[in-house]
Amino acid sequence: MGTFSFRPASQPTAVATIFYNNFQGSREVNNIADIINTKENRQLLYKYLKQFFGEEKAKQLMIKHKDNLFGKGSLAYSIGKRSLSFFCLYFLQDFFVPKPNNLVRNLAPVHYEIWQELEDMFIHNKHDKEEFILSRGIGKTTIIDMALSCYLHVYKKSIFTIVLANRELDAINFVDQTRKALQTPYIVNTFGNLVNPHKRTVNKLELELDNDTKIQAYSSGSSVRGASYISKDGIFRPMVYIADDYISENDILSDEAKQKKYQRWLKEVEEGGDEAVYRNGKLVKPATKFVVIGTPLAVGDFIDSIRKNPEYKVFHRSVVDFDVDEYFDTHPHWQKFKEILFDDKLDDPEAHAKQYYEEHKKEMDFLTIWEKYSCYKLALKYFNKRLAFMQELMCNCENIGDKWFKSNRTQPKEEIEDHKFIKTMLTIDAAGVKNKDKNRSDYFAFVVGSLADNGFKYVRKGEIQKFDEFDQYINHVIDLLYEFEDITHVYIEKNTYNGLDVERIQQELAKEKHKALSNRNITFINEMQRKNKDEKISTIVDAINNGRIIFCSERVQKKALDQLMEFAGQQFTLHDDFVDAVSEFANRIDEIEIKNKRLQTIDRRLLGI
Repeated sequence: MGTFSFRPASQPTAVATIFYNNFQGSREVNNIADIINTKENRQLLYKYLKQFFGEEKAKQLMIKHKDNLFGKGSLAYSIGKRSLSFFCLYFLQDFFVPKPNNLVRNLAPVHYEIWQELEDMFIHNKHDKEEFILSRGIGKTTIIDMALSCYLHVYKKSIFTIVLANRELDAINFVDQTRKALQTPYIVNTFGNLVNPHKRTVNKLELELDNDTKIQAYSSGSSVRGASYISKDGIFRPMVYIADDYISENDILSDEAKQKKYQRWLKEVEEGGDEAVYRNGKLVKPATKFVVIGTPLAVGDFIDSIRKNPEYKVFHRSVVDFDVDEYFDTHPHWQKFKEILFDDKLDDPEAHAKQYYEEHKKEMDFLTIWEKYSCYKLALKYFNKRLAFMQELMCNCENIGDKWFKSNRTQPKEEIEDHKFIKTMLTIDAAGVKNKDKNRSDYFAFVVGSLADNGFKYVRKGEIQKFDEFDQYINHVIDLLYEFEDITHVYIEKNTYNGLDVERIQQELAKEKHKALSNRNITFINEMQRKNKDEKISTIVDAINNGRIIFCSERVQKKALDQLMEFAGQQFTLHDDFVDAVSEFANRIDEIEIKNKRLQTIDRRLLGI
């Protein structure tokens, strides 16, 4: 086991006792040994001693050092240095071990696999760079960031660690959690009181410890170029970088944005590290280590680019280890569940679907990566937001180039018009006229859509058209306003005509012959389109696939619906006019307000419409 330097420590330190009293609130503890030298902690220590030295040697060590199992320079100190999993299960047990007085979940095999990867990297020095692609909700910030930072700094394996987060709030929360972890009685008892705000720099983003090491957190908008830590032992460049969910939606809006984030990492972060130092063939100082943690948001983003970088080892785990598309598509109970969930004739389809699940739970449950994940909630997310499910929980962005829409739901005009509509609007995706290349030119897209009192959305009319004259476009809008008397709002994208088309339509409405339309006080929304189109359209994918947006079989053109079904993202699709107009309807109909609330409540069936 090597040479020990023991100091008698049969009683834990006074500062640990003081902290534990505060940590437990009103609970009084007369002897801190009651929570340190417990049967459970001794069993844990013995278990790991056996793993390293065998049963007989473990017994001998336990007897020999019975007066200092957990104090300074103790067996626990030594085993913790050799095993990150033991370090977490003993020193950070309040975060990782279920007890009667906490709400901690049982750890899953994946968590131990992660710790083994970190041991290989930081204890056995097998590699210097690794990326962890993990499902959202798996506890990666606690399991990796906090646990690893505590371990590295109590043993001084890193003098200066930088943690990079997307938002400043995430960076602040990390520092706060790590500070609290370093003040738990198990760490204080063995390593002393390392957090001393009166003598060291301790604030919301910096955590300098009493053993002359420092942890500093940055948000993604801050520069880490030239970062260093000055201590009595010298000036230290970062020895470890940890990037946790380092990207946001803004970092994937374009190929340029994706590359900018990745190149910044290569040029600013990686260049801030040091190479390994060897003397006479012996490693004196390891190279700077880089840990990247996250979930891919798009093909070619920062996480995806690191994954393809051969310098990085990749640890990739999804919420389940099977093909979810095939599973849900072929499972009879889950298909019935889906049918119930998207039945617009039910008052509360989700409640009915949940009841069906509870009745067939045994046949419908499947194995997940951790007990935290509910099969029912995972299925809801899959059926409602499949793209988000694939990215956030399966950590898979490879399917983004595929066609986004797998199915669409149509109903006859009579059945749709029998519903009570709360709001109705017309959305228009305008295009140019007199284009030389009619095949490649964009279409004008028109969508008349309504939100019904059952919560479903209906595309009552959908068209894609090409016009030779500007007036043909204007007249077509007027015709649609006459055809659907309950249209209260018209949205027209401003990018093409910069408001000229809206002005012309309003001029037409002011004419005496269109008095019936002008009396309706129709609201026009004319805005520049600055949102990323793929991001906007992705919000309606699951609603269409699962039938929460329903199309009229007679009044939605087949060619318009075919155009929607061909959509595979802007980069892979020639025409996206109709799907863009549908997405505007689906997203804006929830936001618009009807000025005349009395008319809103009239049942259309009473009017014979």
